[in-house]
Parts: sequence; structure tokens; C-alpha cells
Amino acid sequence: MEILNLSLPATNRFATEYLEQTDDIQRFFHYRYNDHSEYESRVRELQEHSYMRMEMANYIEEFMANYPTSDHVHHSIEKFKQENSAVIIGGQQAGILTGPLYTIHKVISIITLAKQKEKELNIPVVPIFWIAGEDHDYQEVNHVFIEKDNKIEKKIYPERVLDKRMVSDIPINQDLCIQWTEAIIQSFGETIHTKPLLHELQKAVHHSNSFVDFFAYIIMYLFKDSGLLIIDSGDGNIRKLEKEFFIKQINSSVEITKAVKSKQSELQDKGFPNTIDISSQAANLFYYDMENNERILLEFDEHKNVFIDSNSRFQFSLEQMLELAGEFPEKLSNNVVTRPLMQEWLFPTLAFIAGPGEIAYWAELKGAFELFGLKMPPIVPRLNITILDRSIETDMNELGLDLHETLTIGTEKKKREFLQSLKDENIESLFEKAKKDLLQNYGELETYLSKENKGLIPLLKKNESKLIEQLMFMEAKIEQTEQIKFEVVINKFDRVENALWPAGSPQERVLNGFYFINQYGPSLINDLLDCSFTFDGTQKLIRI
Repeated sequence: MEILNLSLPATNRFATEYLEQTDDIQRFFHYRYNDHSEYESRVRELQEHSYMRMEMANYIEEFMANYPTSDHVHHSIEKFKQENSAVIIGGQQAGILTGPLYTIHKVISIITLAKQKEKELNIPVVPIFWIAGEDHDYQEVNHVFIEKDNKIEKKIYPERVLDKRMVSDIPINQDLCIQWTEAIIQSFGETIHTKPLLHELQKAVHHSNSFVDFFAYIIMYLFKDSGLLIIDSGDGNIRKLEKEFFIKQINSSVEITKAVKSKQSELQDKGFPNTIDISSQAANLFYYDMENNERILLEFDEHKNVFIDSNSRFQFSLEQMLELAGEFPEKLSNNVVTRPLMQEWLFPTLAFIAGPGEIAYWAELKGAFELFGLKMPPIVPRLNITILDRSIETDMNELGLDLHETLTIGTEKKKREFLQSLKDENIESLFEKAKKDLLQNYGELETYLSKENKGLIPLLKKNESKLIEQLMFMEAKIEQTEQIKFEVVINKFDRVENALWPAGSPQERVLNGFYFINQYGPSLINDLLDCSFTFDGTQKLIRI
């Protein structure tokens, strides 16, 4: 396994400038992510705050008891209890079979940075993965992509969810899930790792009652030896620890929204579009209608002095909202604005691992943190990893493909150029002449009929169109026959495209991690964790 650091264009202007730590961007953050002294300052700041370490440690231990574990996990829980410990944290939705590769990359980023900072700062640093189980967008977590007949195909988990329940509350039909999972893994091809992998995934399903259970079991199966800790933001038990923080949010809902809107205006003045969709009446909290399994976004109506949903189905006074927070916190959940605040109150966060989109929305939250006398943690861009199989690299060399170009725009342009080179100019010229002659002759016929029998002109045009279609069909057939002679080369273009730029996107945004685990075995995860990664914003190309 070999690492190559590549400088590739960032996904957007904001991400580019954040990596460069320009003054225009840095003013929206409290810390520079790539300055060691900033982490020393952050440690001192964390020591000024108190945390519910024992309560949170007990919750995590109880929550994780249902999933694969190790002595490393128990050691991390004990480290978390220490007053001088800090955490590296990041989160993601509970995608089925872990979803796209970037989820795995985010976990690897959390664990790797925790190891590095523990060594650099000489304090206990614990890696924590925050499963966004309170999210309700089922369409984002219910599918994976596979390769079939040289094309990338979306495979949706065949169980419909019509309401807006939290992902934590979406049950798994175990028989259906096993059947679907087996079909996905088998589509990756039979290897020496396939049967053991299917056995482990069957165990995962049998131990799971929900989407989050299935996700959490797999994550801990893959990462239990790293000391990773996990939590589920949709778990009702964690809400009991969040009561007082919900109360803070409720009492300051108007000010939180104003603070976010203010930062959004500043960002717009700098030419950056807003990332968070927030109305001026946003309460930044969801109410969970347990009777209908529906998560409902609340707003605050300053005229009526009530919290209300957009359809006016639910209406709560300030006193009722505070009572909900104190007595029934499981009926409340955070949105994209208040989740980072909740995370900051719960954990001594040394740094937050973020994807490109997350970095952009954190920039809009600085004022909200300052409202409570808090600073945002250093926001560290997660590792961007591309796995390059040696066979794919061989294909690229044979095709003369440039690595940077392929990782940026794919192979389609080079493939078109190759297909163009196969075209027979003589055949092309003959068909062009045939089409031109046909159009000219039919033009003369149309001129004649316009004088003698106008009623036949529509039929003439239809006949002309059919003949042109037939000529084009024949031309395409001849071209296709020619391409068949070079099918091996064309398939190599497709192989490279599907491996490195599938469906017109980076590998990590489309392909599922189990394609590679099936190919190389679960030890691939530990091999990646053993790599010496640097958090410098470069693309990490792993030759394997």
C-alpha cells in the first residue's frame, strides 16, 4: 500500500479558500485547523468548561453494549472520563451498508487525527463518531451503487418508508435485508473474502432492529480495534442528558436565528452563497409527533409568542416548550444549526472532522456559538481518499490517461477522442453525400407538390424523415461494428471511469466501501488506519 498526495481542485470556492486559510474565510472561524498552537489554545479553553463526563461515559457504554467491542473501546471510555481528555468528533447519516465511501473516510479521519493529537498534545484524545439518527431523509440512506454491465447502477433497499420518522426509528425487515445485502455483495464478485463477509453481515442484520442498529453494528465490526466510540443522536436515552441544553436553545431561539442570518449576510457580501436554509422565524428545533412517526420543524411566531409548525398543526407556548424539554426531551431534536451547539455542550471537542459542505455551513454558525460564550472547535477537513487498484492503474497506463485529469473529470473526453479516431472518413463522407442528395431530391419533390398537390406534402416530409432515420441507423451500425473490434480498449475506458469517476462524481461519493472490503478483506481498514496521513487538504491516492 502506497500513498500519493495529489493537489486537486476543491469542490467549491469556499472549500478552496478554507484550505488556504485566507483572511476572508478565517474571520468566520475561531481557530486555524493547521496551526499546532491553536490546538494548545483549544485545550486551555476546554479546561475552562465542565462536562457531564461520567453520565456521558455511562450512556456510551450502555449504547455500545449492543455492538461489536474490544478492550480498546473500554479503554477509550475510561479515557473519556478523565478531566483532561478531549475528543475528535464527526458524524454522518446511517447509510445502508455504510453508504458511500466518504463515510468510511470520515471515520478513518476521526481516528487518525485523535491519535495524532494525543501524541502531539500529551493528553488523552478519544475518537467519537456521531450517527445522525435523528435525521429523517430516508431517501439519502436507503441505497448503494454497484457496477453492472459496465454501468453504475443505483440499488435501492426495497422497503418503503412514507412518513418522516427518524432514521433511528426505521425498522429493518431482517429476512428482506439479508436477501438484499447478499445480492449487493455478490454483485461485487466472488473472492476468498466473500463468504466470511456475508457471514458477518448476516450477524449484523440479526442483531439489528433498525437502520441505525445495522449501521452501528457494521461500523464497530470494522473499527472496534481502533478504540472508536459511537453515539446515536436519535436515541431517546441521550435526550435525557440534553435537557438543560434544549432549554438554553428554546430560551434563545430568536437570538440564534438572528446570529446565523447575520453571518449569512456577511458571507453573501463576500460572494459566498448561503448553505443553511433558514427562515427568519426558525426555531431550529424539531418536534417529534410520536403518534404519526413524523419529525416536524418548528418556527417561532413572535407576534403570537408561540412555537408553531408550517401547517399550524402543532402550537406550543414558551412554557410548554420548556416543559417538553424538561419532561419529554425525546420529543425534541436538533436541526443543522443547533446540532453543533448540542455537540459542543456534550463533548470536550478538540476538533470537528467535516466534509466540504459541512465546512461551509459551520462558517454561518460563529455568531450562534458566541451567543453562549462558546468558540467553535477547529474544523478539520476530512481526508479525501481514492483507492487505486493496480489493475486499474495498468489500464490507465495502457490508455495513456493522465491521473490528475481522470480524478478530476473522468475518462469520457478521452474515450470520445478514441472513438472519433475509429471513424472511417470515407464512410462518413459517403453517408453525408447520401443525406445531402436525399434532402435535395425531396426538396425538389416538395417544390413540385406545392404546385400540384399540397395535401401530400406532410406525407412526403414524414417519408423523408424515415429515410434519413434509416441512413443514420445504417451509419451507426457500421460505426458500432467497427467499435466491436476495439471492445477490449473501450471496456478499459469504462473500467477506469467506473473505478475513479463513477457516474460523473469522485469515487468516494458513489462507490460503497464493501466493494473494496470484499476484494481485499476487512484487514483493508486496519491497513488504511496504519497509513501516515497528513491533514493538508490534498487528495490521498492509495495504490493497492
